[in-house]
Amino acid sequence: MFFQENTNGVLLRVRLSPNAAQCRIGGIWANVDGEEYLKISVISVPEKGKANQELIRFLSKILGVAKSDLKIVSGELDRQKKILISGETALLCKKLQNLREE
Repeated sequence: MFFQENTNGVLLRVRLSPNAAQCRIGGIWANVDGEEYLKISVISVPEKGKANQELIRFLSKILGVAKSDLKIVSGELDRQKKILISGETALLCKKLQNLREE
């Protein structure tokens, strides 16, 4: 699973592809250890945090949460990121599960 509940909210694993034609979700990607990541493409280039900012805006919009509820906790300068989402965990998990099925 590309997300998991914890005491602070939901931890989401994302594999970011910057410099794309459009912002979109591109399915699930697994690393060599079998850890799943949600593939997300953004239009912005990966310089000065622009791609990360666009990722936060995009996730905020599709999950219906405030941008302040999303925080990159790992992978700030990497394609593979871990994002902590604060809020109602049951509702967030349901929304994230629906993303997997799209």
